[in-house]
Formats: sequence, structure tokens, C-alpha cells
Amino acid sequence: MWHKGKTNGPTDIAGVRVGHASDAKAKTGTSVIVFDAPATASVSVLGQAPGTRETDLLDPSRTVGMIDALVLSGGSAFGLAAADPVVAELAKAGRGFAAGPARVPIVPAAILFDLANGEKPDDPTALYRELGDAAFKSADTTQHIGSVGAGTGATTGAGPGGLGAASSVFGDEVPEPLRGHTLAALVAVNAIGSPYIGDGPHFRAASFELDDEFGGLGMAHTPPNPMPRMKTLAKPGQNTTIGAIITDIALSKRACHSLAIAGQDGIANSIYPAHTSLDGDLVFAASTNKEPVTDDPALLALLQACATATMARAIARGVYAAAHPFQGRPFQA
Repeated sequence: MWHKGKTNGPTDIAGVRVGHASDAKAKTGTSVIVFDAPATASVSVLGQAPGTRETDLLDPSRTVGMIDALVLSGGSAFGLAAADPVVAELAKAGRGFAAGPARVPIVPAAILFDLANGEKPDDPTALYRELGDAAFKSADTTQHIGSVGAGTGATTGAGPGGLGAASSVFGDEVPEPLRGHTLAALVAVNAIGSPYIGDGPHFRAASFELDDEFGGLGMAHTPPNPMPRMKTLAKPGQNTTIGAIITDIALSKRACHSLAIAGQDGIANSIYPAHTSLDGDLVFAASTNKEPVTDDPALLALLQACATATMARAIARGVYAAAHPFQGRPFQA
């Protein structure tokens, strides 16, 4: 029904650019998704320890329906400052929600905890503003994954986490309205749980893998161990998987919310345990297409299945790339 795209990430979608910035000393970073035109968006928050900015307005019942960019960042609450320069730069470009004579760029953000990883910055808020600015200005159509951007200092209960991406391009076996369209995911994996079956190396997301994109190990041949593999001494706010589902299929804000929930299913299908009291698991969802929206339930169900699979693949790819770096550089599609 679908195959991976050229970059195997959100940059397979026209009008979407992604930028990253990392700080090696602090072992943290920021990733920014920039939409060349406003995108319809919503969000799902299932983790019980989230850190967010501008997420309430993404509820389908709220007034504002479009966003200009998304920010995923390390740094806990300090990391929310990474959205400040993104808003400022978009304002300079005349982007944003029209509020009387002013235009206000809408840039929702989510953070994960990586403050204990490296050197403590003298001014963490200033650091994340710098990272947000650098990530925004570096945004292009090159897709990086692994220990980069928001995934720089990410970990899981089984070792390295990372920034992951995946895309799904619909083929001829799907209904005509979906053919040739793309759905993609970007995710920073910093979970208390594990992406592996038992002690590994088989990924929980193996059933969704396309073209050996995270090692091609396939499914584990032994029964899964029901005991969770988790970080020790985990404290509230020190974990979180944050990401986004993006598509070029025309969807309403309500349908985007459905895709965000399906993205959460991708987290649950690739990490165990997920959505715990120590995680802040969050998934944004956005549509770049401004054509008339139908929100056909049958088509949406297929999109939700694809979103679940694509998010699960992105998570495994990010962890695999961080654990198997290519010549010291972020892994690429």
C-alpha cells in the first residue's frame, strides 16, 4: 500500500523543511519543522509529564487552525525558549495569524528532559534560543536522523535514543484520493521504556520495517519477555517521546487530531512501556494541503493505520541510527 520516500522523512513533502542544531558540551539540541505555508494542525498528549507551548490552541474546538512551524527540543522547560527566535524570524517574514493589524506566528513546541547529560550551561534559556535560531536558519530538505537536533542527548531504557524520521508514499493499491500522496513522521525518542524485545537486538517495530531501514533483523523468534526494560532511578520529567505526523493530504483540524492519536499508537507499538507517569509523550499532526477537505472515515482509517506504522518506523530508525552512527556523522536516509 505504501513505500518509503526519497529522504524517508518529512522533507519528502513539498513545502516542508527541517533544521537541527546541537550542543556537544551540553549534549542537547533542537529540531525545527518549517512549513512554507500555514498548515492545518492538531496534537495528542498522552504522556503524564509533558512540557509544551501553544498546544491548547490545537484542540479541534479552538479558534486558530493553522501553524507556521513546530519545535522539538531538549532542555526541559528551558528548551521551550527555542521557539522564541522561530517566532521572531517568521514575524519578520510577515507570517502568522492575523490579529487586527498584527500577525502572530503560531509555533507550537514540545520538550524532553536531557539536562543531566552534559555540561550545565551558564544560561540555559539563552542556549536554547541560540539552538532554535540555528535550527530554523539551517532548515532545508536534507533529512538527518540519529544523535542530532532534539535527539542529541536522548536515551531509552535500553541505551541510546535519538531523532528518527520515516515517510510513506501511497501506491496504487489504495483508494484514488490517496494515491501518490505522502505521510511522514519526525520523532525525538527519549523514553523511559525500551524499543527492543527483551534484551534486544530485535525492535518492537520490526513488523512495520521497510527495506531493512533499521537493520533488517526481522521479528524475534523467542517469546517476548513481559518484564519491562526501563531506565533506573527515573524521575518525573526526565523522559518523553515527542514527534509529529505530517501529510500532504487535505485534512481538517479534527482529522489531524485523529492522526496524532494514531501516531501515539506508533509509540505504543514500538516502545514498552509507553505513556507512563514519567513520560510526556506527545504527537503533533499537520496537513500541508489546502484543497477542500472531505474527511472520509474510510480514508481516514487507512491514514491512521499508516500513521501508526510510520511513527513506529521513525522511532526504530532514530534509535538504530544513534546506536550505529555512520563515521561519526548523523545517519541519513
